[in-house]
Amino acid sequence: MAEQAQVESRPSRTRAADDSNRPAPRRRPKNRKAQIATVAAEAFSERGYHGVSVDEIAATVGISGPALYRHFPNKYALFLHAVTALTEALQAAVAAPDPDSDAAGLGPQDELDRQLLATIRTSIDNRRTGGLYRWDRRYLTKEDRAEIDRMMRDINSRIGETIAGVRPGLARSDYVLLSSAVLSVIGSITAHRAPLASRRLEQLLLGACHAVIGTELEPDEPQTDEPTRGPGLAVANRREVLLREAILLFDAHGYHEVSIEEIGAAAGINASGVYRHFASKADLLAAAFHRAADRLAVAVGSALAESTTPSEAIDALTEVYVRLAFERSELMSVYFAEIGNLPDSHRADLRNVQRLHVDEWARLVGEVRPELSAVECRFLVHAALNLVLDSGRLVRFDPAPSNLKRVQQLMLAVLLGDNTGQAGA
Repeated sequence: MAEQAQVESRPSRTRAADDSNRPAPRRRPKNRKAQIATVAAEAFSERGYHGVSVDEIAATVGISGPALYRHFPNKYALFLHAVTALTEALQAAVAAPDPDSDAAGLGPQDELDRQLLATIRTSIDNRRTGGLYRWDRRYLTKEDRAEIDRMMRDINSRIGETIAGVRPGLARSDYVLLSSAVLSVIGSITAHRAPLASRRLEQLLLGACHAVIGTELEPDEPQTDEPTRGPGLAVANRREVLLREAILLFDAHGYHEVSIEEIGAAAGINASGVYRHFASKADLLAAAFHRAADRLAVAVGSALAESTTPSEAIDALTEVYVRLAFERSELMSVYFAEIGNLPDSHRADLRNVQRLHVDEWARLVGEVRPELSAVECRFLVHAALNLVLDSGRLVRFDPAPSNLKRVQQLMLAVLLGDNTGQAGA
């Protein structure tokens, strides 16, 4: 019996040995949903909503598509989650402090600095994904976009109320413009990848925000019901008509949402007629970029030719840039929003053109503010350019003289800081 017991016990020892050699079963990470959301947000921010597939996101996380769907039902749900999470983080940054916290009862200036630093740090933490709301919000449904817009208005309003405590007596339109410009300056870091230490970046952005908030704005004029642009003369050149209509459609709906047939219909011709002038929709987009780059090059060249000092040049550059952005708002929006959709054959060259344009501005800023490094000057240039489109949208690109002047003043505040009085000297 003892012998039989020994024999019968051998298989169990063998099974135990086999079990010990087996790899431990893989356990699903507790933070899998957050991991998927982070990967998706970074992918959407880098390549746009339409440039990313669910399979790509799943592969980056290391799971299958069906496994991803256990957490998010579709790609749109992932996109909405990314935009909402970022907006909620910004809301939390500007929310009133807990009554029991050390921040409770701060004076207006200290409370403003608390809000600004919290917003700056949130933006730095989310730098790789922060551009989602700015450029891809048009891909949200009408209802979701309205909710996100409401949340952003709440953020703007909270900062505006604090600015009112620091600068009482301004008109409501001033508070709205200043708070919007501050958010635009902070959000500009999501539009490029220039490296800068977080602590120094905080100081740089906080200084730019202070300069914006302290700007003595041109008195606001009543805004017209519609932008005060004349109708102009009709363009007879069919290629120019196609390019103009494509830019309008790309700006309104996004590159991927527009078809060649729709562009042709807007220009009054069929799709085959479009192909006589442009080989593809991508070529139309590339033509729009080249058009914007050419206009910027001409503007920079003329401003520099008419200036004798760096301060004069910056004054001239900001004036001509604001005017160009208001006159060609759709073109400039496409120029900054759609570069990721350019064909590879054009993208590298046009990115280099954009970089050279920023470097030209940064060189002038560095001559006026030698205490700043070249990288810091580039950050300020991106911030100044960024706020033009955001401030322009706020006033519907109405080219009233006061609107143009107020936006230029904000650009100068960002670029020159406390040296704004030197502009045009």
